[in-house]
Amino acid sequence: MKFIDEYLSDIKDKGLYRELKFFNRPQSKYTSIGNKRMLLMASNNYLDLCNDDRLKDAAEKAIHTYGVGSGGSRLTTGSYELHDQLEKKIAIFKGTEAAILFNTGYMANIGTITAIADKEWIIFSDALNHASIIDGCRLSGAKIVVYKHCDMDDLQEKIKVYKGNKRFIVTDGVFSMDGDIAPLDKIVKLAKENNILTMVDDAHGTGVLGDNGTGCVEYFNLKGQVDIQLGTLSKALASEGGFVAGTKSLVTYLRHKARSFIYSTALSPAMIAVSLCSLDIVKNEKERRVKLLENSKWFQWELRKLGFNVLESNTVIIALVIGNAEKTIKLSEKLFEKGIFISAIRPPTVPEHTSRLRITLMSSHNREELKYVLDKLKEAGMELGII
Repeated sequence: MKFIDEYLSDIKDKGLYRELKFFNRPQSKYTSIGNKRMLLMASNNYLDLCNDDRLKDAAEKAIHTYGVGSGGSRLTTGSYELHDQLEKKIAIFKGTEAAILFNTGYMANIGTITAIADKEWIIFSDALNHASIIDGCRLSGAKIVVYKHCDMDDLQEKIKVYKGNKRFIVTDGVFSMDGDIAPLDKIVKLAKENNILTMVDDAHGTGVLGDNGTGCVEYFNLKGQVDIQLGTLSKALASEGGFVAGTKSLVTYLRHKARSFIYSTALSPAMIAVSLCSLDIVKNEKERRVKLLENSKWFQWELRKLGFNVLESNTVIIALVIGNAEKTIKLSEKLFEKGIFISAIRPPTVPEHTSRLRITLMSSHNREELKYVLDKLKEAGMELGII
């Protein structure tokens, strides 16, 4: 079809064409792409648990006990005792009354926002919220009011302008492309003062932030003050699926109203077993998070010393902004040649003229490996005139 060919030709001309890279070894700090050994510096496997023997054993045991598929949606034939165990465990982990599982974080956002909001609602949404939040807001039919990224003055002014009894603030906890943390304490304060619901998508904070690794709510000491906590099991927890944690009435409501929950085949027992095991590891192995965050802070500092433009971040997501999409791709390719995999992120994932390398560390990376990456970044950056 002509319009498809024209679109593909256009994005190729603009340097926005994407090609998949296929891994043939487990996702860990060292992996393999096309039989080439790669140091992986772009994964959301923050705690390097994707190849952990304990998680593989948990999955294998669940397969032998329950089989491989779930057989149906949760409301028909797809609910296993493991699902109930995990939902209860997530609620304890997040400090809420209850929790509900979704197949992905994307589906959790879509299902929750559309179940709560309709055309009578006003949703205040951060300008850099994840696509799944944006899509959920659009599908809900609500009036969407976008406030400047993490700008509480702008949010406050818009709350004054857009009045109503049905209002909702939704934000990422950790922003996936910039790595910064939403000022959740200030958001909650504004919400309480104006009788507005709050929802935080803590996909990149869960398992990493807070003394117990429970995420942004713990990081800001806001237990019991955020109405809806959303998260994913597929990043630091090295499994699959998303969840929403909150009151019992919220969870019961979503079971009856969230279409992405009602009409989806349930997650397989093996993945549920993996999540149960990884939550225990997060709880008991704090040293993983401590090392991860220390190394991330050090790595950011070293990048700035080399002259790279690195956005400020207190998380494990490091945005090395280049600007030009073509130059960003070339930098990524040069690192690939040296056995380092870092994704080139460009529009529409990020705004125009902000193309970047999105660098993410794992808790297993050591300083020697990180210094090697810094050396190769310096070489390639100087060659391309970036630094």
